[in-house]
Amino acid sequence: MIKITKEILKSIYQARPFEAKKYDYGLLLVIGGGEFYTGSPALSAMAAFRAGVDMVQILAPKRAADIIAGFSPNLAAYPLNGLWLDEEDLPSLLSFTQSAQAVAGEKTAVIIGGGLGRSEETKQTVINYLKEMQNIKAVIDADGIYAVAKNLELVRGRNFIFTPHAYEFSVLTGREVKGLTLEQKVIIVQEEAQKLGGIIILKGKDDVISDGQEVAIDASGTPYMTVGGTGDTLAGICGSLLAQGIDPFEAAQAASYINGRAGELATVKFGPGMLATDVIELIPDIIKN
Repeated sequence: MIKITKEILKSIYQARPFEAKKYDYGLLLVIGGGEFYTGSPALSAMAAFRAGVDMVQILAPKRAADIIAGFSPNLAAYPLNGLWLDEEDLPSLLSFTQSAQAVAGEKTAVIIGGGLGRSEETKQTVINYLKEMQNIKAVIDADGIYAVAKNLELVRGRNFIFTPHAYEFSVLTGREVKGLTLEQKVIIVQEEAQKLGGIIILKGKDDVISDGQEVAIDASGTPYMTVGGTGDTLAGICGSLLAQGIDPFEAAQAASYINGRAGELATVKFGPGMLATDVIELIPDIIKN
């Protein structure tokens, strides 16, 4: 069993060559947001930037995209047609993804799910997108987990990163982990990651991360990270590292550690008043140190 420490960051964050150019360190697409949860894609995107990706493009329903575009000049948000993701948006999703791959090649990754909602139409659009884009690297988060849960053959063996909390884990796998010991969770997460052929980060007091072969434990974080949005920041860091070309299992471990340690620093500063945006702003301190 692997215990994650800061040593993992030393292999990931090497000095950049002076001849580096845009997209050498990735292009990330964030597909998420809806009429109510407008902030989720923005939080993921800002966390991704702080974790070192070169560019993030957000695809969100119009209301969410308009709000996100005004949140920060760093964010590029494309407005989809309706109040939520539906089949009419599929051509835009495919076009943006193909264009991203044309300019960034294998340094392209996708986060899908945060704030999308769980309507049948939205879930089917997520499924159809993943069917069409067979060669993407992806983080499946939040509502994206609900979308793929009834169609696991679609994602099996694709080396995706799944980021469920305990209840979403039961939706994804049909197995309950609430109230179990860490040792019991380790066995179950390893078994289910092996079945999926991907990487699972089971979020909790200690994050349990497995690729189906090995298991890593991340003990960083604080109880104040129950605040809304810290799951979005985790997904953003995961997506950032995938886009930068980091191995998915290593990316999952490093993302969990960065997110948790940034949360610890934010807790020292803000205590119960900590916000997900506070975690984002402290990500560079964890990487530099």
